[in-house]
Amino acid sequence: MSDPEKPDPGSRDREANRLSARALRYARVGTKVGGVAARIAGARLFGLENQRGGNAAALAAALGGLKGPIMKVAQLMATIPDALPPEYAAELATLQNQAPPMGWAFVKRRMMAELGPDWMSRFLSFDKEPAAAASLGQVHRARALDGTELACKLQYPDMQSAVEADLQQLDLLLAIHRRMDPVIDTTEIAEEIGARVREELDYRREAAHAGLYALMLADEPAVLVPRVRPELSTGRLLTLDWLEGRRLLDFVGESLEVRNRIARAMFAAWWLPFSRFGVIHGDPHLGNYTVFEEDGAAAGINLLDYGCIRIFPPSFVGGVVDLYRGLQEGDDARVVHAYETWGFRGLTRELIDVLNIWARFIYGPLLDDRVRSIADGVAPGEYGRREAFTVHRALKEKGPVRVPREFVFMDRAAIGLGGVFLHLRAELNFHALFEAAIADFAVEGVAARQGAALREAGLG
Repeated sequence: MSDPEKPDPGSRDREANRLSARALRYARVGTKVGGVAARIAGARLFGLENQRGGNAAALAAALGGLKGPIMKVAQLMATIPDALPPEYAAELATLQNQAPPMGWAFVKRRMMAELGPDWMSRFLSFDKEPAAAASLGQVHRARALDGTELACKLQYPDMQSAVEADLQQLDLLLAIHRRMDPVIDTTEIAEEIGARVREELDYRREAAHAGLYALMLADEPAVLVPRVRPELSTGRLLTLDWLEGRRLLDFVGESLEVRNRIARAMFAAWWLPFSRFGVIHGDPHLGNYTVFEEDGAAAGINLLDYGCIRIFPPSFVGGVVDLYRGLQEGDDARVVHAYETWGFRGLTRELIDVLNIWARFIYGPLLDDRVRSIADGVAPGEYGRREAFTVHRALKEKGPVRVPREFVFMDRAAIGLGGVFLHLRAELNFHALFEAAIADFAVEGVAARQGAALREAGLG
């Protein structure tokens, strides 16, 4: 039998980015999105800007009837401050990306295509019903020949074509936003989202990401990373060890000690890889982790999904630390240097003051050397919205500004992680945690660690 990791060079990939599949997807998605786009454009043409709320609801309703990448894109947009007007962000944030699961006939075809006609002989058991379904694929529980419990993630058919078609619709949505509200140039936001969503189609890359996180968090016992099974994985099938755990929301009624233990693990899972290796998980969604227990008590988190990973130049991490130190010490030159390192251009004094509104919000808990919550009295879904509105209003007077693409997922991760801390009602000294994460920081050290880790994980 041929090696499943090496497709026959003479065979044709029937699921490559195909015109016919894209055309079908355009027809399904474009009709719904285009109708709402016309409605939005008409409202602007006739000066009916007070209809934004209704138009936002109509867009959410149109997208809610669609499945696949467009749902993931819409939800990404909803969590990136200022990528969309607040009415649209609020509506799109309510969308659920649970696609209907594919039936057993599809599962058998997919497994046969990826592992060969005798694929079932490679497992002791394989559940017919999926354990989870999402926007790009679904997960089945299985058992390896050695008895280990497994999670097998299967990609839905024709996802490459669907992604390309849906990203075209993203361009339409962002073009509408630029015409309605040109103070934020979303060009690079679109490029960044496109790059990350395309990466999520490559399950070999996701397997390498999981291996990278296993390396980066090897000394962090409160965060578990599943082991990859390369012999049972391909470009459209990813098999990992199954990690037992309970939903994070199951613990929101536990004691403060338990909630803080989970929050500290979350902090480590996000900030340690970033500050030491320049790598961040760009999708801090509640479904991407579970809580594992030891002796009946919460002990840490399982990090489950590795599709949306952002690897930054070490200099970008240096900019994050420079901005933190600049705000801490009142050093304006260091603050400006940080913004320029990130890729902001043409900064005036007024624009710097506006960006500092956002920076002080993001860094506020990290600068405050005391035990505190992230933001008292703020609902998790509203975290950051008020500040984004304040910045947006100020940019109308001082802008426009183009958001550098590398900033997009850094910002999104910070907001998403803050939302998790709000769900948990955690009370920690975030300043002390962050100072520990950046102890002895040097850009050269990040570069050396990053290079070694990427090479070992096969991402060099």
